[in-house]
Amino acid sequence: MTPEVSQIAAEPASKDRLRLWLRLLKTTRHIEAELRDRLRTEFGTTLPRFDVMAALSRHADGMKMSKLSGVLRVSNGNVTGIVDRLVDDGFVVRVAVPGDRRASLVRLTPKGQGEFARQATAHEAWLDAMLDTIDQSEAVAFAQRLDSLAHELMEDT
Repeated sequence: MTPEVSQIAAEPASKDRLRLWLRLLKTTRHIEAELRDRLRTEFGTTLPRFDVMAALSRHADGMKMSKLSGVLRVSNGNVTGIVDRLVDDGFVVRVAVPGDRRASLVRLTPKGQGEFARQATAHEAWLDAMLDTIDQSEAVAFAQRLDSLAHELMEDT
C-alpha cells in the first residue's frame, strides 16, 4: 500500500471531510478578502454593493426588495441600506409597483449598468488570475460537483 492509501484507511472519512470543509472555507475567505480589497481600492465600492448590482443586472425589469434580499440571502434591512446608497449614487432607481403602495421595484439605471459592467469585467479577470492554476476541465468538474453537493444538501433540509 502507498503511504496515502494507508493513511486514508487509518482515519475515518469524517476527518477527511472536515479537512476538506476547512480548506474550502479558508480558500473562500482568502478569495473573498482579496475581492473586497480590490473592489474598495479600484472602484471605491464594497462586495455587498457589487452583489446587489450583480443580482439586479440579471433582472432588467427590476426586483422587489423582498425578492432581492431572498436572492442575496440577507435581511431586508441589510439590503435597504445598500440600495439607499446605490440610489444616492445614481446606480439604482426605485419604481412603484402598480396596485401595491408599500412595494417598489429596484432596478439598475443606465449609469448603474455601465458601472456594473466595468466592475464585473475586473471581477472576472481577478478571479481568473487567482484560479489560473486550475485548468478549464477541472473548473467545470469542481463546479459540477459543488452544484451537486449543494442540491443534495438543499434536499436534506
